Amino acid sequence: MINNRNGSVLELFVSKKGHQERFSKKSVKIDGNGVVDDKYYAKNSERSILITSVDSYRLAEENGVEASYSSLGENILIDINPYGMVPGDRLKIGNALLEITQNCTLCNSLSKVDSRLPKILESSRGIFAKAVNDAVVRKGDTVDILKQDYK
Repeated sequence: MINNRNGSVLELFVSKKGHQERFSKKSVKIDGNGVVDDKYYAKNSERSILITSVDSYRLAEENGVEASYSSLGENILIDINPYGMVPGDRLKIGNALLEITQNCTLCNSLSKVDSRLPKILESSRGIFAKAVNDAVVRKGDTVDILKQDYK
C-alpha cells in the first residue's frame, strides 16, 4: 500500500554486459527503450526500468537476510513504497515521467543472494516502468506518485 506519495531517489544502477555486478551512477539517461547504457536497454519495453523501494531491503533485513543495494536488480532505488501502483499508473522522477507496466515477478537470481529471499519478498521486489519522455534521472531527484487519469 502507498503510504506516502512523495519521496526521492536514493541510488541508481546499470548492468553492463559481461559483468554480474551492477554499477552505481550519479545519473542515468532514460527513454522509451529503458536505461541508456544498461545491458537490458531496448530488450523489452515492458520490463525496461526496474524501480525498487528501500522497504524491500528493510523487509529482507527484518527476516535475517543481508542484501546490499542493487542486489534486487533495480535501476532506481527510491525511499517510498510504490508497490500498490498498477499498470497504467504514473510517477514522476525529477523531469522524467514513467508509466508502470507490471509488477516484478520473482526469479531465480534472487536465490543467488539468499535462498529465502523469493519467499520473503513475494510481491515486494519492485515494479517495472517505461519512460514516457526522454530524461535524465539523478540521485536525490524528487519522486511523485501521480494518480492515473481515468477517462
